[in-house]
Amino acid sequence: MSFALYMVGFAIFMGGLIWGAVEAGIPHVYIGIGALVILGIGIFSAVGRTRSKDPS
Repeated sequence: MSFALYMVGFAIFMGGLIWGAVEAGIPHVYIGIGALVILGIGIFSAVGRTRSKDPS
């Protein structure tokens, strides 16, 4: 559940960045590339923060 909540918050954050980039007039190709990179970073950080620790 916390992974989904983390990703929802990250999607809202990324949506705001994309909206700002569109309003700033940045070409859509660069916005798409940046969005994919940011999405990858978000998934890596969400997995790292919500993963259960090994008992050892």
